[in-house]
Amino acid sequence: MSANGNGADDSDESRDADAGSSGGSTASTGREVARRLFAREFNDATYMFKESDDELAPNYTLLPTGERANRLFFVGTLTETEDVGSDSEYWQGRVVDPTGTFYAYAGQYQPEAANTLREIETPAYVAVVGKPRSYETDEGDTNVAVRPESINRVEESVRDRWVVETADQTIERLQAFDAETNDYAQMAREEYGGAISSYREETIAALESLDVSDEPMPEDEESSEIDSDLT
Repeated sequence: MSANGNGADDSDESRDADAGSSGGSTASTGREVARRLFAREFNDATYMFKESDDELAPNYTLLPTGERANRLFFVGTLTETEDVGSDSEYWQGRVVDPTGTFYAYAGQYQPEAANTLREIETPAYVAVVGKPRSYETDEGDTNVAVRPESINRVEESVRDRWVVETADQTIERLQAFDAETNDYAQMAREEYGGAISSYREETIAALESLDVSDEPMPEDEESSEIDSDLT
C-alpha cells in the first residue's frame, strides 16, 4: 500500500543517526549509491530486509523490478508541506513525479531538510536524497515513506533529465529481471508476485509526459552538485 501517513518516529531517527550507513557502501564516501526510481514503484516497495545479522547492518528496500535500495534520489514537484509533529516539529513534504507521490518526513535529526520544508514556498521543483522507510499501520497495512538527507530546490530542466535517467535505469532493471543470476528479482517474485509490466507502462508514460525538444538537456552546475551527492 502506498504511504500517505506519518513516517517513523523520532526514536527510529535517533537509532539511524547513531548507526549511519555501514556495509555495502561506496569506498569514497561510506554511503550507498542512491537509486533512481519512480514514485509508483517506490510505493509498491513495502518489503525491507538486511543481508547480515549485524545490528548495524544497513536496511534495504526490495524494489519490485529486482534491485535493492538503501538510499533514493528523486526529483519532482513539492506540492505541499505540513508540520505533522505533536511534541516537536516533524515536517511532511509531498513530492509528485509523473507516476505518483513520494512522502518525505524530516524531524530534529534531519535539521537541514526540515528547515527546507519549513521555509520553502510551494509549488517548487525539488531534488531529494534520502532513505526509504516502511512501517505498519494500526490496520496491519505496510506504508512507505522517505527520510530525507537533503532537499534542494532545482530547475525544471533537472526534473526533466531525472525523468529520462530514471526511465533508463528502470528499463535496465526490467531487462535484467529474468536473468537466472538475479537474486533480487527472485526475491521480488516471492514478495510481490513478479508482475512488472505496469512499471514499463508507467515508465513510457513518464517519458511521454515531458515536453522535450531534440536538443540535449543542459548539464548545469546546480544539477552537477546534486549528482555528486548520490555516490
